[in-house]
This record gives sequence, C-alpha cells and structure tokens, in this order.
Amino acid sequence: MDYPYINCLKSEKFDSGILYGQFLINSLGPGQGISIGNILRRVLLGDLGGTCITAIRIAGIRDEFSVIVGVREDILEILLNLKGVILKSKTLDSQVGRIKVQGPAIITADLIQLPEDLKIINPNHYIATISSNNTVEIELKFDHGTGYKLAGKSFPEKSEDFIELDAIFMPIKKVDFKVETIYDNSKNVSERLVIEIWTNGSITPEEAIFKASHSIIGLFNTLVNNQLNSDIKKSQEKDSAVSIDPYSNIAIEELQLSVRAYNCLKRAQIHTIGDLLEYSPEKLQQLKNFGRKSADEVFITLKTKLGIILK
Repeated sequence: MDYPYINCLKSEKFDSGILYGQFLINSLGPGQGISIGNILRRVLLGDLGGTCITAIRIAGIRDEFSVIVGVREDILEILLNLKGVILKSKTLDSQVGRIKVQGPAIITADLIQLPEDLKIINPNHYIATISSNNTVEIELKFDHGTGYKLAGKSFPEKSEDFIELDAIFMPIKKVDFKVETIYDNSKNVSERLVIEIWTNGSITPEEAIFKASHSIIGLFNTLVNNQLNSDIKKSQEKDSAVSIDPYSNIAIEELQLSVRAYNCLKRAQIHTIGDLLEYSPEKLQQLKNFGRKSADEVFITLKTKLGIILK
C-alpha cells in the first residue's frame, strides 16, 4: 500500500508581490481527495492568521471626515491605502509604528518606522502625497488576528483619537483544488489532489500548507483526547450512578386517564410516572375518592402503554 505524499509542482512570485504555489497530494483513497481538499481550503482561508494595520492616529486630526492641510488625499483615501500595506510579524502582540514626513514628499510604506519584529512586504506601496512644506505625523497600530474584523470591533474599547480600520488579517488570497481519479493496471482506484494557493506575500504557499496541516492535526488530536476523557468520565459515572427508570419523568397526562382518576392523582400531588410508582396498589386505593375501579384503570393503562406492572 502506497502512503499519501505531497510534492510542490510549481512556485512563482508575481510583480504585485503575490506568491503562488501548486501542490500535488498523491496516493489517496477514493473519496479522500474531496475531503482533504475541502478542509485544507477552509483552514487556509479562514484559520491562518496575519498582521495588519488596525488603527491610526494623525496629529491634529480627530476623525475620518477631517482634512490634512497640504495633503492631496483625504482621510478616507489614506485609510484605504493603508489597508493595502502588507506586513509580516514575528510576534502575536500588538505593536506601534510611526510615519513622520515633511513635504513636499510622496509617502510610501517604506517610510513607516517599525519595531524589529515587523517587516513590510510591499515597501513601495503608495499611501499619500504631501504637496506643501507641512509635516505629517501618523501613529499606526498593528495587530495579529484571523479572518476579517470591521472597524469598531478590533478593540474592546475605543482608543482616544484613533481612527479604526476594517482589518483583513487573512494572508491567503485564493485557494483552488481539483481531484483526479487514477486507475492502475490492476484496476485499483486511487485519487490525487492538486491544490493551488495564492498568498499576499507575507507567507509562502509552502509555509501556508504546512501550518494548515498542523492546525488540522491539532484539531483532531483535541477531539480524540476529549473523546477519551469523555469515555473515562462516562465510565466513572456509570459505576457510581443509581439506575433511573426511563419513564420516571413522563407526565401522568400521557396516560390519558379518566377525569375522576386523573383528578384524584393530581390532588395527591402525583404529577409524573415516577411519583405514581412510589405508591403501592394498596396505598393508591387509600387516596380520597380513588376506588377500586380507578385503581384498575391505572394498573391496566400502565401495563398497556408502558409495560409497567404494579405488584
């Protein structure tokens, strides 16, 4: 039996900075290709984390509807341009960077002063143009996360004078896959999975598929460990538990007794089958207005509906 293995068929870097990789996973059993392809695609697009700018503070500006004197772009355009800055981080902690530029000048991503743990992948990315001698000072917050967060949900509390950005943490731009069926000379059927990955440049496709695979393994290991713990707990509970009648919580209304028998039981605070089974036949007949006829009705109904025989 051949075991599954993975090969990198193609690796490419585009002028835009996007990294592309094509991988082949071979020797899969029938039906395994679509299963592995789906879960890899889901984890690659949704569970891999990244770092991006989540908020900025501009000296002299309090909201996104203000104007920076001497700057060609308005605040909303600057925010949109900053969302295109791609970062690679060695830490999961929040960090702060700064831009301080005196015009006239063109502000690009390489002018951002960063901590040592951060690196800009697209340093030539355009941010704004200063057309006067004014100085522009911007403080930027960088956070690590997964998926997508709307502005206003990135921080638990609103930061003073900070304008928040919609945060796109996902480093994977696109994932495609296809499954091919292979027939050998012995008429054995196997599958192979071809998966293509495009990233924003902050992570290579090889790193991405490695991290996604480890994430999936970690998930299933957690499920296995929880199942084992659950089995042990259930076994211990079974040893110490008292047997409970499965009918004990059924309401006596389910017996559909006559009005007389039903009212007598209710007056005696007998609301469930469990309450009823606490009474012996002799004790039942001692209830007020509950005669032999009502008792026989209860005995017959318990036997026919639930298979319970009162001795």
